[in-house]
Amino acid sequence: MDFQTIPIIRIFDEEKAKEFYLGFLGMNLDWEHRFEPGFPIYMQVTRGDLVFHLSEHSGDCTPGGKVFVNVSDLDTLYKEIASRDYSLCKPQIEQAPWGDRCFTVIDPFSNKVLFNGRKNT
Repeated sequence: MDFQTIPIIRIFDEEKAKEFYLGFLGMNLDWEHRFEPGFPIYMQVTRGDLVFHLSEHSGDCTPGGKVFVNVSDLDTLYKEIASRDYSLCKPQIEQAPWGDRCFTVIDPFSNKVLFNGRKNT
């Protein structure tokens, strides 16, 4: 039996979300849905096996959440993301209390994505 977890992340502005998730994090837009023009957007963004759903719908989730993402090559990912010109977030690699190295990015809606470099990869 296989499982896949897909976090739903609350957003408030489609363009700011795309700038952050597509531009800054280098994710791809797979699809987007609105019930009709002027309604909130719901979209899926991916990068490899990492999948997020981004939602403007107020009932889907709460802003200010945090997603923990294990990555096999933290340094390469960090260099790529940190090299992009995005003034709203300047992540730094830190030593985590659990022994791994990690860095956190914060989107324009106060949601956090913690990228954790696993020791055993």
